Amino acid sequence: MNSIADGRLLRIFIDESDKHAGIPLYDWIVKQARERRLSGATVLRGLEGFGAHGHLHTVKFLRQATDLPIVIEIVDSREKIEAFLPIIEGAITEGLVTLEEVEARFFRAES
Repeated sequence: MNSIADGRLLRIFIDESDKHAGIPLYDWIVKQARERRLSGATVLRGLEGFGAHGHLHTVKFLRQATDLPIVIEIVDSREKIEAFLPIIEGAITEGLVTLEEVEARFFRAES
């Protein structure tokens, strides 16, 4: 992370069934982030949620248990996140993308 004081949290809300280039969209986004050497990415699978269409996605209904909400979180400098947004924008046909200021206190990795 270049500038901890000027960090950003990129949060991407999509569905588990979303695809891009024939693979799960969340997988594609993580690969894009890794190729561009962003600090890291975490994919979270939700137990329940709904989006703009109001459809409930939940593990309570077996038929929808494979289309659960997905949240991808990426933290890095403002510059790197801003440069990453145009790369993923066209791949996200439905979903929500948020950006927040963040103050990272620790970012450690063993060599």
